[in-house]
Amino acid sequence: MTETNLTDTEGSLSKPDEKARKPKFLRKPSPTQVLVLGYLGIILFGSFLLSLPFANRSGQWTPYIDALLTSTSATCVTGLVVYDTFQYWNLFGQIVIMLLIQIGGIGFMTFITLVSFALGRRIGLFERTVMAHSAGTFTKAGIVVLIKRILIFTFATELVGAGLLAIRFCQDFGAGTGIYFAIFHSITAFCNAGFDLMGISGTAFSSLTAYSGDALVNLTVCALIVMGGMGYVVWSDIWDKKFNYKNFRLHTRIVLWATLILIFVPALLFFAFEHNGVLAGKNSWEQFLICLFQSVTPRTAGFNTVNISSMSDSSILMTEILMFIGGNSGSTAGGIKVTTVVVILFGLYSSVRNHRDIVIGKRSLDLSLAKQAMSLLTIYFGFVLLATLIICAIEPYSLTQISFECVSAIATVGLTTGITPALHAGSKFIITLLMFAGRLGVLTLATAMMESKTKQLTKRPAEKILIG
Repeated sequence: MTETNLTDTEGSLSKPDEKARKPKFLRKPSPTQVLVLGYLGIILFGSFLLSLPFANRSGQWTPYIDALLTSTSATCVTGLVVYDTFQYWNLFGQIVIMLLIQIGGIGFMTFITLVSFALGRRIGLFERTVMAHSAGTFTKAGIVVLIKRILIFTFATELVGAGLLAIRFCQDFGAGTGIYFAIFHSITAFCNAGFDLMGISGTAFSSLTAYSGDALVNLTVCALIVMGGMGYVVWSDIWDKKFNYKNFRLHTRIVLWATLILIFVPALLFFAFEHNGVLAGKNSWEQFLICLFQSVTPRTAGFNTVNISSMSDSSILMTEILMFIGGNSGSTAGGIKVTTVVVILFGLYSSVRNHRDIVIGKRSLDLSLAKQAMSLLTIYFGFVLLATLIICAIEPYSLTQISFECVSAIATVGLTTGITPALHAGSKFIITLLMFAGRLGVLTLATAMMESKTKQLTKRPAEKILIG
């Protein structure tokens, strides 16, 4: 069988795109390339600021690899850190980290749009295309309205969260410090970043363990994490449909159900795994708060109210699975996303039942979504395996500790068993790359690096092979 040429009406091959003949450095970057370069520029600028002597309490230059990891962790809203945020960085360094988290949380193009609004600039078609990629929306139509909603929703939610946290933190640290701590932790919680300033107590890397039984702090932080991880498209749909569940998009309904399942089922499992472990000796209310918090935070916030390294192997494995799944597309969360998992599971069900289509909620999905979902799962899993393999050859830590660290990095979570500060420079660089790839999405990153302006002009002959 010969290859079939896609020809025009005169029988000759279509004329190549003139842009394809331009040298690569003269071509206009694609939307995905703009996002990659934008995030990279912010990270590099942030790492420069954090490496300066006046960004930390010691007054010394910070090793650049540590500044780069911290800047990447903040911009990619992860939370993995080499130094305790309060004990090492001074007020300037903390504010730089907080701004990087805010920019990374709302999205690079959303931040650029905010600046454009302030300067009164017109938003062009190309900018709208990039914004649609950044926001994870379905279409460019109404993208400016969505961006405005993102900004209003983000700042309003963070303000309410800061107000609630200030009630507790002002009692514990005084009015001025308490308000600052409330704003910082509200931003990091909503953006799913996981940075904290609780080193003020004298214990480094303590996260929120001192508040494991505090309902106000736990429930407020959990609510901020969930709201940030649901995705702006979901909240916009809920608002447009007046909270009428029957009129929600299929995407919104999938996210709501998956979120509920991935909160309460892991919470019950965590209690079953740890009732004689880290939960032993705590009252029922504190056990409930800990179980709820530890089921929410892996998706993908990075806070913890118990010592991660003290958890059982079952709890650590479950946490890794939750981290790998992550939050929702177009949100502040990372991971392969809940919708990806849902598409894969329903695709498997359709395959086993020998159904032609993937059907969810009386709606059929495009088979290309299953292909994309499987590609995403495979690439993420491959990245984790490769990074774990390399770091295991460098570091003396166990496979469990290193795999946990790698999953936490690529899923932009920030939870750790405590090995981050002691990693060698090479391992830190690998973790930095994982965070960068995880925040942008490995498919987005791969597309940006491999994107071609030329169109495929031939259709290959089809043939079957045996599977399984």
